[in-house]
Amino acid sequence: MTRLGCWTIVAVLMTGAVVEAHSGPPYPIVSNRVSGAYEISLWTDPDTTDDGSAAGKFWVTIDSARKGVALAPDTRVRVSIRPLDREGPVRAGVAEPVGHDASSRFVALVMDHEGPYAVRATIEGPLGPADVDASVDATYDLRPQPITMALALLPFLLVGFLWLKLLLRRRQPRSR
Repeated sequence: MTRLGCWTIVAVLMTGAVVEAHSGPPYPIVSNRVSGAYEISLWTDPDTTDDGSAAGKFWVTIDSARKGVALAPDTRVRVSIRPLDREGPVRAGVAEPVGHDASSRFVALVMDHEGPYAVRATIEGPLGPADVDASVDATYDLRPQPITMALALLPFLLVGFLWLKLLLRRRQPRSR
């Protein structure tokens, strides 16, 4: 590996683009629970923020619990959260359909501190009312900055470079 190749790798690692991601994938807090005339699943990515942005994400999947009965497009889904470890406001929002699929809904809510939150999804529609309760622990998004990841990776790259250099030196015939 040439010196230019090493510097190219270092430059690419140092100029990481800002990516809007989270520290892990969403996970289920309610799976296929039947409530009223609905079968409900609730997934979350409960990130906390200090800047007041809505980083607590909730996905609700609802289907009719009865086979052959379609979910009405005017079915409303509302998700609310409240802190369990201290006094705080109940925050709620209407989960809007994802794309053209009435059975998949999404809402983002403000989670202003780390800790446990009570979560309630309330459904109102032609098939009747229903709700499910769950709880979730909110945490800060703990991804390191790209420069920190590059600095952590640098010693491994240097050791690999030295090992490769030594390996190539051993393969060269010795001249006398």
